[in-house]
Amino acid sequence: MATSTTASQTELKQKQVPIAWRDQCSALLIPLNICRKDKMYLPWECENERHAYEKCQYDDYLRRMKVLAKQKQQEADAAAPA
Repeated sequence: MATSTTASQTELKQKQVPIAWRDQCSALLIPLNICRKDKMYLPWECENERHAYEKCQYDDYLRRMKVLAKQKQQEADAAAPA
């Protein structure tokens, strides 16, 4: 199932995205890689695409850390003597 930031597996395979990069932000990586190839990897090009991809990565990291903190809190609450 593909969301606005997650591409489908067939699309990722077609665009030859490495498996390690197939995460929650994969749909943003495809246009970024296309732009990078078209602009010969010039660092001042593709800034909007790069910023959108990096923000997605950061937001995903924050989401995962919140889930982890919640799990740790639940485990601590369950282990605490009543």
